[in-house]
Amino acid sequence: MGKIGTTYGVRGWLKIHSYTEFGASILDYTPWYLSNEQDEWDAVEVEDGRMHGNGLIAKLAHVDTPEAARLLTGKKIAASRSQLPQLKKNEYYWSDLEGLTVIDQHGTVLGKVIHLMETGSNDVLIVKGDKEHAIPYLPGSVVLNIDLEKQEIHVNWELI
Repeated sequence: MGKIGTTYGVRGWLKIHSYTEFGASILDYTPWYLSNEQDEWDAVEVEDGRMHGNGLIAKLAHVDTPEAARLLTGKKIAASRSQLPQLKKNEYYWSDLEGLTVIDQHGTVLGKVIHLMETGSNDVLIVKGDKEHAIPYLPGSVVLNIDLEKQEIHVNWELI
């Protein structure tokens, strides 16, 4: 959902890089889960947060000094799946699509979705196989079918 940036001020506030569709909406989820060195997640409460200039800042519980805040810099922010809004039929969170195998209309495996990116006009699947492909996420025209059970995405995509 986001990542912790640098410290802000002298009371333990942090700059937040939000990956949510509406930046400040990351503050609606609590607790946050922060990545740790063991690839596990530690729950933290958000005491306060707000937009500040073009960015977002937050104050986490029990983080009261710049030194304590600095220890959190770079950590990933996640929320539990139960905190997220229920999706409609044929809607997916990016995390649902990451790792799925992408197969073109001829049955050729193009690779796996390693991540997605937002371009403004549409999202893009970054697929890594023998080559790396940037495939527009356009359901109905480029993206033909998503089967989470089979872990596959079928696309109408010509290799160049």
